[in-house]
Amino acid sequence: MRPDSPPAQAVALLERLLPGELREAVLGDLEEQFAQRLRAQSPASARRWFWREAVFASVALAFRGARRAATSSGDPLMTSLLSDLRHAVRLLWNRPGFSVLAIATLAIGIGATTAIYSVINPILLAPLPYPHPERIVSLWEGADVAGRDNLGYATWDDIRRESHSFEATAVFKSWQATLSGRAEPERLAGQRVTHDYFKVLGAAPALGRDFAADDDVKNGPTVAILSNSLWRARFGGDPAIIGTTVHFNGFPYTIIGVMPARFENLVDPTARLWAPMQYDLTLPWACRTCHHLRGIARLKSTATVAQAAAELNALSAAMVREHPTDYAKAGLLTIPLREDLTSGVRPLLLAIVAAVALVLLIACANVMNLLLAQGALRQGEFALRAALGASRGRVIRQLLTESVTLAVAGGAGGILLAVGGVKALVLLSPPMLPRLSEVGVHGSTLLFALALTTLVGIGFGLVPAFHASRRDLNRGIRQGTRRIGGRSHLARSSLVIGEVALALTLLIGTGLLLQSVRRLLAVSPGFETAELLTMQVQTSGARYTADSATFDFFDRTLRAARAVPGVESAALTSQLPLSDDFDKYGIHLEAHPRANPEEDPSSHRYAITPGYLATMKIPLLAGRDIDEHDVAAAPAVVLVNQSFAKRVWPTENPLGQRIRTGSPTDGPWRTVVGVVGDIHQVTLSEEPPDAVYLPEVQWDGADGALTLVVRSRSDPTPLAAALRQAIWSVDPDQPIVRVATMEQLVEASAAERRFALVLFEAFGVVALVLAAAGVYGVLAGVVTERFREIGVRSALGATRANIIGMIMGQGLGLTAIGAAAGVLLALAGTRLIEGLLFGIGGSDAMTYVVVTFVLAAVAMLACLVPAWRAAGIDPAQSLRSE
Repeated sequence: MRPDSPPAQAVALLERLLPGELREAVLGDLEEQFAQRLRAQSPASARRWFWREAVFASVALAFRGARRAATSSGDPLMTSLLSDLRHAVRLLWNRPGFSVLAIATLAIGIGATTAIYSVINPILLAPLPYPHPERIVSLWEGADVAGRDNLGYATWDDIRRESHSFEATAVFKSWQATLSGRAEPERLAGQRVTHDYFKVLGAAPALGRDFAADDDVKNGPTVAILSNSLWRARFGGDPAIIGTTVHFNGFPYTIIGVMPARFENLVDPTARLWAPMQYDLTLPWACRTCHHLRGIARLKSTATVAQAAAELNALSAAMVREHPTDYAKAGLLTIPLREDLTSGVRPLLLAIVAAVALVLLIACANVMNLLLAQGALRQGEFALRAALGASRGRVIRQLLTESVTLAVAGGAGGILLAVGGVKALVLLSPPMLPRLSEVGVHGSTLLFALALTTLVGIGFGLVPAFHASRRDLNRGIRQGTRRIGGRSHLARSSLVIGEVALALTLLIGTGLLLQSVRRLLAVSPGFETAELLTMQVQTSGARYTADSATFDFFDRTLRAARAVPGVESAALTSQLPLSDDFDKYGIHLEAHPRANPEEDPSSHRYAITPGYLATMKIPLLAGRDIDEHDVAAAPAVVLVNQSFAKRVWPTENPLGQRIRTGSPTDGPWRTVVGVVGDIHQVTLSEEPPDAVYLPEVQWDGADGALTLVVRSRSDPTPLAAALRQAIWSVDPDQPIVRVATMEQLVEASAAERRFALVLFEAFGVVALVLAAAGVYGVLAGVVTERFREIGVRSALGATRANIIGMIMGQGLGLTAIGAAAGVLLALAGTRLIEGLLFGIGGSDAMTYVVVTFVLAAVAMLACLVPAWRAAGIDPAQSLRSE
């Protein structure tokens, strides 16, 4: 399409809507004006003008057609409604200041609410994208949700064989696969699953076939299923991929299926390919105490969650009786999948819903205040209507039509704001929010916005309509524009008190979250984060099947990294703090054995290279560090952190104690040679967990993925490219992922609270501005209402200070009442954000005082303008106005 031609879609719209006798004339006139504008404006401006005129013409035509239809049908109600609508549009057009302010206020309230709904709907409200999603449950081991744990394979095998409530069950674990042989190597997130995994979810491949029982056996065929996105991105969407061989981790896999584009893998959204687990009970890691598998199941159509839970609890009790040393306590949990997926984000989202609801209420109260003020100014008009025979119901209907028209305009603006707001929410949202790909302004969002707009329009219009429609003919007809009836003052003052209370509640929540984030980021993680760069390196391929080859690769990688200019020190670790790494093992004490080893403590395990403590700057509190002498053939040694030492050996010296990691019977006894400081592994808000550090070369088997930590002398970010090249000089086929500075990881660990804080800050500022506008509006009305009184006071000797004090006292009095109510409301409402607070209570006195002071200062500024105006009233002019 040429840029100097009218928009084809706008032309087509007019051609469809305009009657034949008007089409040629209207289109010809618009195209002629378009050509004239092209000579004076840019093509883009002229095209925007044409679109606007096309929309206006369409709306006008639709309105004219509706009125013609109502007239021809003889329906007096429809004719009357159209007349009310025309009158409402004319009034709003003739009062641009009032209309723009009210529409903008509503657009902010409706837009914010619609944007938040677009996030809430797919996460908390919409059904999961599976057939009969209510029948899908998660399976966990444990007596309660707080103490739940993953399943062992043998435990799941008992559930699969003995339970009668499930149509299908499956377990799965994460799988990191390196795709090689096609361009550069790429590390892919995937899953190892048992063969009924997709059957539980009610999904099937769009191409090829699902896993069969014969695929899921020990030493079974190496087959894989691709996600639709991976199939299109790396294989060009070629249907011939089925049956071909692709290399993952250096081994050939036959592709047997491709999942549909609409398939959502909610239990692990990052997974892009799947392979069968191929466990059996002879494998040492397929035991009951190996809690590394997650379970899901699909209930039979005749079973309920409660029935399944009761059956599994009975089965768990039988397992404990049969295997007393494999279970610390009885208990298997059956949790609906939706509840399980959203349990972590539900408190955050509900707190945000409450915050945006406060903003919407404040916006509605503000517009209601504006309508009350306008209603007071129009008392003469309403009295005249009543004198001419208009019923109270007729006046109320007219006013409700005006408020709904106002709401529709605000709703349209709100939808435009919501479109941008949704994009911002997706960018700001923490990674733990599920179904982010489904967040957007869809049809359901528009229906919600329409329903909300209608409800809001009726809601904020009812009180002004009933108030303005009261019959007082004599007073209404006598009323002049300089003397606003005082009857609306009480209602408007009450609304301002409510606005102040709601705004203060929201601001207190914002203040508490701000303090929480500050205190959280002030927590020492147990190491120095500055000038520290991290990246994960993974080995893959047949050449690294032997542990010796893997150990050699990482040794050469570390030496290459240390040789990079600008590197002060470098080391490798199997777990990186604050990175979602989670690797725990049971710890068994030689000096204090237990009858049931499952009751022994567990701890995070770090397989490290010499220099790790120095690179991370984790303090060594007692004993010695791991060094170059701790080789594979040397006596097994281990470091423990301070918390572990105090809890396990409260009255004994931990140095020289011996522990065993993992199996209580297999593996070497490791001698504790040092005690180190505590670090935060999961989040800064949780207490540092127990931790043990052991030489990487002394672990039972080589870790296939280790994280390189590098400390530089300045900003480490520029070193990333050189470090990649150094690692690839050892082996160019190994992928490097998760490149980040430690400061970025610390910031990301507080992402959930930051997300809530940003939204609360935005809502708080809006609430503060709207509350201040409400105070200003009421006092401006008071000054107009008491215009003559203020003039008389001035004539009798009242000073400017007296008048300013009188007006400001009235405004600050309303603010004080609202603040008192807001404090009480905040004390009750902050329970919604207690889970997001850290190091501070929901009733922190200092936060309440500071926030109340800020609100009072803003309210004082809002009071000062009308008070200053009142002090400038000329007594002679006020008396002449009567």
